[in-house]
Amino acid sequence: MYIIDKQHLNIDIFKCYLSDKDKISLSVESINLIESSCNYLQNKVLNSDSCFYGINTGFGFLCDIKIDTQSLEELQVNLVMSHAFGVGDLVPEDIIKIMLFLKIINLSQGYSGVKRETIEKLIELYNRKIYPLIFQQGSLGASGDLAPLAHLSLPLLGMGKVYYEGKVYETADLFQKLELKPIKLGMKEGLALLNGTQFSLSYGIYSLVKSKKLSMWADIIASISLDAFGSVLSPFDSRIHEIRPHQGQVKTAENIRRFLKGSAHMQIEKNVVQDPYSFRCIPQVHGATKDTIAYVESVLERELNSTTDNPNIFADSDAILSGGNFHAQPIALVLDFLAIAVAELANISERRIYQLISGQRGLPPFLTSQSGLHSGLMIGQYTAASIVSQNKQYCTPASVDSIVSSNGQEDHVSMAANAGTKLIKVVENVEKVLAIELINASQAMGFRSAATSVVLEQLLSDFRKEIPRFEKDRIFSGDLEKAILFLRNYSLEGWT
Repeated sequence: MYIIDKQHLNIDIFKCYLSDKDKISLSVESINLIESSCNYLQNKVLNSDSCFYGINTGFGFLCDIKIDTQSLEELQVNLVMSHAFGVGDLVPEDIIKIMLFLKIINLSQGYSGVKRETIEKLIELYNRKIYPLIFQQGSLGASGDLAPLAHLSLPLLGMGKVYYEGKVYETADLFQKLELKPIKLGMKEGLALLNGTQFSLSYGIYSLVKSKKLSMWADIIASISLDAFGSVLSPFDSRIHEIRPHQGQVKTAENIRRFLKGSAHMQIEKNVVQDPYSFRCIPQVHGATKDTIAYVESVLERELNSTTDNPNIFADSDAILSGGNFHAQPIALVLDFLAIAVAELANISERRIYQLISGQRGLPPFLTSQSGLHSGLMIGQYTAASIVSQNKQYCTPASVDSIVSSNGQEDHVSMAANAGTKLIKVVENVEKVLAIELINASQAMGFRSAATSVVLEQLLSDFRKEIPRFEKDRIFSGDLEKAILFLRNYSLEGWT
């Protein structure tokens, strides 16, 4: 059970929150903050003739239209229904789970004025693994991730569709089956549910967690390729990196030295002066990606601990302030940056694949001992090349775009949602290319008479149980599927 309180959250919490074993609840501290904010808002609005944006006014361009007190609940319900205008592919359940968690965290900080009952209903959905069905397209990344968060909020009202136990249900039908009841929205609650960056941030966090693991895999797989290709270790000497001490570069070189320590094959004297850049410059390329990941993590962690609602309720200082914390520009920029940086892991990996199959350094062409009759791993490089080419298209920044909306009221938007949905495609593509390199490196290492290091031999032994080396051509798409699952499921505990 995870207890929500005011403590600072870090990204590492999502390593376990991507599992199915967790539940959450509110601390006494959070309950007090929520109830204090809600009580203040109720008293302030009901005892004032002032207009408060989205509380007793219309939304966006309609912000100057005041709504009478008797219609405030209808105003919020109408907002949620009208903004549920999403379309496109469905959001994966793992990301919906993160969205729910982030929305609960955001509303629990005491700056939104929502009822405890509303947050408790979100927690109930989360704990019972009832995940709203959400579409990927519809958010501009400003004024909040409006359409996705509207779909996230519909089940609170007994509307929309949800996932439950592997099936899709109409929310009303599932609630009847489970004897659950929808809630009624109070003032500002629809707006609080829809304002925020939780859609974009969820994609960012999910992709970041995967990117951190893929960054480690890139170093491990590159180490096997280095040994299989007959490379030299001098480019990884610590003295080289001490005079250009980018943290990621230093760490990558350290990893390579550690992974290859004790390799019998690496100790064989080689008639090599310098290796191609894809081998020699691994610390510089992989390291730059590591540094980018670290920066992106710092931004997303700050966002995770922020309030991105509007207006914000400051009960202690008797203020309701309208601002722009829903604008996702900080996220948009770093998600684009992360896509570019992670894509480089695949770019350089594809080049190593090319070198491994090119018939150099005593390795047979396409890593088959019967070249000609058998094509071996020829097409693996084609596939990798196709993937990295697609990544280059996905890496066109979304954050450089903006389209005016709400009749000119919302005249600059971040496009963070688009940055997030294409980032995850880049990350998944990188995983595929690294899996192809591991297939090639494993096959190539089998042509060497001397063994690699103890840790890499163990990994290769585990890998070959799933994907054996081949003597003759076979349908390799099955190997690739297994290799991708190997990267996802193999524990890297102790490798960092």
